[in-house]
Amino acid sequence: MLLVVEGIVMCFVLLIICVIGIANGPVGLVVFYEQEVKDRVVALGLTTRDRIKKTSAITMTALFVPTLILVPYMVYGINGASGFREGFWQMLVILMISGLFDRLFIDCWWVGHTKAWIIPGTEDLVPYIYGKTLVKKWVGTLVGFPILAAVLAGLMQILMR
Repeated sequence: MLLVVEGIVMCFVLLIICVIGIANGPVGLVVFYEQEVKDRVVALGLTTRDRIKKTSAITMTALFVPTLILVPYMVYGINGASGFREGFWQMLVILMISGLFDRLFIDCWWVGHTKAWIIPGTEDLVPYIYGKTLVKKWVGTLVGFPILAAVLAGLMQILMR
């Protein structure tokens, strides 16, 4: 049960990052859109390439710092996991809950079925997540998160010696 709560905490972290990112409009997180959308937004004068690069760095930091620090802390510090196997599977559960939340709630429903992420002047480019990007996101969740959990569990074993 605690792992589910911790997974929900990570979902909330992701949700807060997205809410803050689009607080002044979806252009704020255009970093997550296809390149053709980014190009159009720049052409429309809604942002600049430099602003997109800066936002990308800030957003990636906001996403990865909690994943790299909070998840291991919850597993080893709060849950008291010991050893690689126990740490790995607990981190994997937390990461998969947040990953599935991202794929299903954020990408599929929020971005795909609401108007919150529609950038005026790019409506002809909807859906914003499709093809190779969609496949990459699912592979990142289903393959990348187990690898990340293994790497983090391995690092924790080294750090805890």
